[in-house]
Amino acid sequence: MYGVCNLSVVPCRKEPSDRSEMVTQLLFGETFEIIEIQGSWVHIKITFDSYDCWIDKKQFLPIQQHTFDIINTVEPYHCNELIQIISDSKTKQHFPITIGATLPNFDDGECVVENSSYAYDGAFINGYLPFTKSGILETAMLYLNSPYLWGGKSPFGIDCSGFTQSVYKLNGIKLFRDAYQQAEQGETLSFVEEAEPGDLAFFDNEEGRIIHVGIVMDNNQIIHASGNVRIDGFDHHGIFNHEKRDYSHQLRLLKRIV
Repeated sequence: MYGVCNLSVVPCRKEPSDRSEMVTQLLFGETFEIIEIQGSWVHIKITFDSYDCWIDKKQFLPIQQHTFDIINTVEPYHCNELIQIISDSKTKQHFPITIGATLPNFDDGECVVENSSYAYDGAFINGYLPFTKSGILETAMLYLNSPYLWGGKSPFGIDCSGFTQSVYKLNGIKLFRDAYQQAEQGETLSFVEEAEPGDLAFFDNEEGRIIHVGIVMDNNQIIHASGNVRIDGFDHHGIFNHEKRDYSHQLRLLKRIV
């Protein structure tokens, strides 16, 4: 059994309960495999990053395997505006989608999923476009000042690894969902001086566990989600918060993904 997110943003829980921790989100157009159904909750594995979580049974559209396969083999297109309106072609109802949302089977301003179709005339990006480091930074800046939200993936609330994953996704590169998982990808750099704008920097806690990630910029700066998506100072010690005049995160390692 398979499904696709047909709402703007859907919370994904650690356990099958509204009170359970939100571990990530589904954005419009994202697909998943259904593992099991438990009452009003559905246990899913998200296609993009194989993330395992629970969603409400009322918050998705069931699809056939054939549809699932087509959506995940055609060219990927994504919404490239902070927020845009999409319209259900049958009901004529409008609802917002956010940057990073997937436009399934997108062609000539229309998304088609089995018997449902949606009109979209906003800006979009092709996930097959050649990867560039400058593209990473341009996308990252679109999220500037987005509030921090544990498990979030939208400009209305996003966490550190959701931020890096979303930015890279819009530039055609797959990252895992959590910071410690992303730290296992790519090539390790030995020194801060080797890092280029667009590389990832990872930070750990006192126990040595990776708990934070950000995107390296020019001029000894980094953009990351901490309180909000912000730009701070960055060196071989870690992230320097100029407002507090102190280091907020301790550098663990640097990675070049592409």
